[in-house]
Order: sequence, then C-alpha cells, then structure tokens
Amino acid sequence: MAAPRPTPVAERVEAALGALRRKATKRTRDGMARYGLPSEHALGVSVGDIQRVAKALGRDHALALALWRTGIYEARLLCAFVGEPARLTPAQMDRWCRDFDNWGVVDTLCFKLFDQSPHAWGRVEAWKGRRDEFGKRAAFVLLACLAAHDKAAPDAPFLEGLRSIEAAATDDRNFVKKGVSWALRMIGRRNAKLHAAAVALSRKLAASPDAAAAWTGRGALKELTSPAVARRFGRAVARP
Repeated sequence: MAAPRPTPVAERVEAALGALRRKATKRTRDGMARYGLPSEHALGVSVGDIQRVAKALGRDHALALALWRTGIYEARLLCAFVGEPARLTPAQMDRWCRDFDNWGVVDTLCFKLFDQSPHAWGRVEAWKGRRDEFGKRAAFVLLACLAAHDKAAPDAPFLEGLRSIEAAATDDRNFVKKGVSWALRMIGRRNAKLHAAAVALSRKLAASPDAAAAWTGRGALKELTSPAVARRFGRAVARP
C-alpha cells in the first residue's frame, strides 16, 4: 500500500492560520499596544495558545518559511516553534532579521529557534553593527540567549561579547539598549569569571557621562551585585 502523499505547504499554512484564528480574541489584540507591540498585522492570540498550536503541528521547516511570508504577527511567532534549527541557513536568518519590526518577534525567534542554530554566533557578529533598531537588538538578544542556553560554549566568545556590549552601550534607542542590558546581565550570570568581567564593565558603564551607557551599567550592576547573584559564585561584591 502506497504511503500517503504529504499535505502541500499551502494547505498546511491555511490549517495553521485557521488554528490561530480560532484562538484569537479582540481583547488580546487590543492589549498588544500596552507592551509596545504593533497590532495592524496581528490576530490577537496569546503566546500560550501559539505554543499549543505549534505542539499540534510539530517541527516543519517548510511550513515555517511559508508562515513567515504571511507577515502575520502570530504566524511569525509560530515560526519559532515549528522551524527546525538544523535547517536554518545564515541567509535565511539574515532575511528574517531584515524583516524584524517589533521586539516580540525578535525575542521569540532568538530565544526559541535562532540560539539553537549552529550559525547563531556568526549572526551575533553580523548583526551587532546593523543600523536598524530591531536588527541590532537581535544581535544582543541572541547573545543573551546564547549565554542562557549554550552550556558548551567557552568563555572566549562571551568575553568578546562584552567588548561588543561596551561598543553598543551608547546607542540610546529603547529596544537596542534593553537588548544590550539583557546580554550584559546574562553573561554576568554564566560563571564566576564572566561575572567578574561583567561587573567590571558594568561599573565602567555606570560611571560613563553618556546617559544610555550609564543606564545600562547601573541596571546591570544592581542585578549582578545583588546578594542572590553574587552568592552563586561565592563572591562578596560591593553594591553600587
């Protein structure tokens, strides 16, 4: 008996969008503005419901590529859960990065898909110099996610990441500086050596005459010198 033919991608896209639309609510869509998320291309589906749809669909990279092209906010979030990290290419990651227009998609893609790619570190390097706000944010959010999730990585790329953070710390655009801050704090939580390096950089930035750099430094220093964080590494660190 012949195996059943796979469902065409177009049909899988329509099925996925149908599942999202059934979970959409006006209340969720209207509430997106409170979090700085655009709603003109959104359905109004919670992240929890998007994850439930993804679980039913399973990993399907062809579907992820097609969902991205719809431009629908929730469909692009869904890509993070159905895309296959091993099938990502640098060119594809770059194309999606050029499309980034809100922090929700940036953070979800980096946290749930991009940081599992063998090309993740290369994208940090490629994107850290981008001029657009969300593309540059993606570099530092991805760095933060690698600090949290890439348990096998040595210290060297994170120490290089701290140099990139210092260079970007004067960028006062809201979503960039929050991404830079996140990366600094996550690197500082990784181990004792990186904690010491991140605290030293935080102190330097906190003393900067540049407002954005000082904001980043003060916030990271407050977190990294807290008793709970310092105690993890057996270090007594003077509070700012």
